[in-house]
Amino acid sequence: MSNPPAPEAPRDRVTATVGGYELLTRIGEGGMGVVHLARRPGGDRVALKVLRPHIVGDEEARARLAREVSSLARISSRWVAEIVDADPWGPVPYVATRYVPGLSLHDHVHEEGPVEGPDLLWFAACLAEGVASVHAAGVLHRDVKPSNVIMEGRTPILIDFGLARVADDPRLTHTGWLLGTPGYLAPEILYGDDATAASDVHSWAATVAYAGLARPPFGRGPSMAIMDRVRRGEHDLTGLPPGLGGLVAAALHPEPAQRPDLAAILGWLRPQVAPGTRPAPVPPPAPPEQETLPLAADPQAPALRPTDVLPTGTPAPPDARPAPPAGPPPAPPRGTRLYPDEATLVDPGPPGREDPPGRPHDTGLERELDPAELAPPPVPARPPLGERLRRGVLLAAAALLVGAALTAFPWPTTVLSCVVVWLLRSGSLAATAVGERRRLRGRRWYDGPQVIFRAPWELLRSLPATICLLLWAAGIAVAAALLCYAFAASQETTLLVSGIAWAVALWTGPGGSRLRSPLGRVVTPVARGWQAWLAAVVVLVGLAAALGLLVARDGVDWAPGQQRPLSGTVLGTDPR
Repeated sequence: MSNPPAPEAPRDRVTATVGGYELLTRIGEGGMGVVHLARRPGGDRVALKVLRPHIVGDEEARARLAREVSSLARISSRWVAEIVDADPWGPVPYVATRYVPGLSLHDHVHEEGPVEGPDLLWFAACLAEGVASVHAAGVLHRDVKPSNVIMEGRTPILIDFGLARVADDPRLTHTGWLLGTPGYLAPEILYGDDATAASDVHSWAATVAYAGLARPPFGRGPSMAIMDRVRRGEHDLTGLPPGLGGLVAAALHPEPAQRPDLAAILGWLRPQVAPGTRPAPVPPPAPPEQETLPLAADPQAPALRPTDVLPTGTPAPPDARPAPPAGPPPAPPRGTRLYPDEATLVDPGPPGREDPPGRPHDTGLERELDPAELAPPPVPARPPLGERLRRGVLLAAAALLVGAALTAFPWPTTVLSCVVVWLLRSGSLAATAVGERRRLRGRRWYDGPQVIFRAPWELLRSLPATICLLLWAAGIAVAAALLCYAFAASQETTLLVSGIAWAVALWTGPGGSRLRSPLGRVVTPVARGWQAWLAAVVVLVGLAAALGLLVARDGVDWAPGQQRPLSGTVLGTDPR
C-alpha cells in the first residue's frame, strides 16, 4: 500500500470525519479496512484505517482488536509507522498510524528500478530493525511484503499491521484462512502451521530480494505454482551481492529451524552499514512472572524505549545505548538476543534444561546460527589471464576463418552463417525452456521428446530476434565495406574485412548471448588446456590460409552468380 502525498480535499464539499479526524483523501485499501489520509484540526496528518464491518462485527472481535492495538502501541521505532491513536469501541472503529509520505517498495522499484549497492544493505538492515521492533513488543507482523514497506527517501518504513496477531495467542488464529501474499508467506504458513518469528524472517528475506532484484524471488505465475516453489525453497537470487545473497538464501530456507534469527541477521548487517558498530549488551532474562504474553493486556505496562540500534545521525541518550566495551565484541551466548527491550523473549539456557512452570517457550528466536549459513554462495573464479588470452585468440581465429570463407564464397557463406545462427539461437531458447521446466517440476523422462516436438515452435519463436541480429550484423559488415572502399582497398581485402566484421557483430550484437551460450560450451573447454587450444587454432588458421590460397589462384567465386554485385554485368547479361 503506497502513501503518496495527496492533495487536500476540495473546500466546497462536506468532509467526513471519524473520531474527530477529517478524512482528506483515500490512500489505500486492505483486507481489514480502508485507509484515509486524515488530520485533526491543528494536528499532524495520519494514516487512518477505518475497519470493515466483518472485522469488528461483534464484541469478541472488538476485544481482539483492542488487545492487538494495545500490543502494537508499545512499538517505538523509527523504522515502523507506529500507532498514534485508535478506538476499537467507537461507532466507526479506526486505527491511526504515523503517516509516511512516499511510494511503497513495490511502486518504488517499478519506477526507479532495483535498490543497489550500499542502499540495498541499508534497506535490509532498516527493515530487519523494523521487524525486530515488532517482535520486541511480543507481536508478529505476518505480512511483510513490498506493498507494506514505504520508502521514505532510501529508508524503508514498515506499515500495515492488518495481519499482525499477538504472539502465541491461539484465540487469534483463523483456521483455514490464508492471510498474506503468495511469494512472501513462509512455507510453514502454507502448510497450515502457526506463524512464528521465523515466518517474518522468511518474509523479510523475500522482500529484500525483491528490492535488490526488482522481481519476486519465487517468480511469477499462478498462486499455486508460486506457493509450490516456496514450499520447496526454489528461489532465484541471481543478481544479489554475494554476502547479502548468502544471508537472504539462509533466511529463505523452507525449514523454520534452519533460518537465522533476527539477532544473527542484524549482527551481520550492522557492521556493513555502520563499520565499527557493536551490538548493545544483552540484558539478563527477566523473572518468569514478568514474561507472560501478551503484556499488552496490562493497561499500566510502561512504555518501552525505542529498539532502534542503527545510527540515525544524532547521538543516543546515555541511558538508551551503553558505550561498547573496548576490544572486539564478545560473541553472544547461545540463544540470547541483541535487543535491549525484548522483555517477552527469553533465554532458553543450556540444552536439556526444562522451562519453569508457566514460562512461555519462544520458538524460532533463540536458535544459534551456524556461521556457514551466512557464508556467501561460491562465486565462480575468474579464469586465469592465460586462459582468457587463449580464448580470445581462438575466437579471433574463428572470425578469420569466417572472413576467409566469405572472401572465397560470399553468397554460400552468408546463407550458411544465417542458418547456423538461427539454429543455434533456437536451440538455446529450447534448452532454456527445458531448464526452467526442470527447475519447476524436476526431471521427466519425456524432456527429450518434448524438445523434438517443440523444435518447430522454437524455430518460429526465435525468428524475429534472429532477423534483428542478422540485420545488425549486415549493417556492420556494410559499414566495414564502405570504409574499405574509402581507402580504395581491393575486392578481396574488402570481403575479408567485411566477413570478420560480420562474425564479430553476430557474436556481440543484440541477442548474441543466445549464440555465445552454445558456442561457449565448445570454446571454453578447448581454451583451458594448451594442447587442445593449439590444435584448434592450427586447424582454424590452416583452413583460413587454404581458402586464401584458393582465392589467390581462382579469385572470388560468386556462385550462384557469375560476377560480383553491381559490376555492370550480372549472370552473363550485357546491360547494353
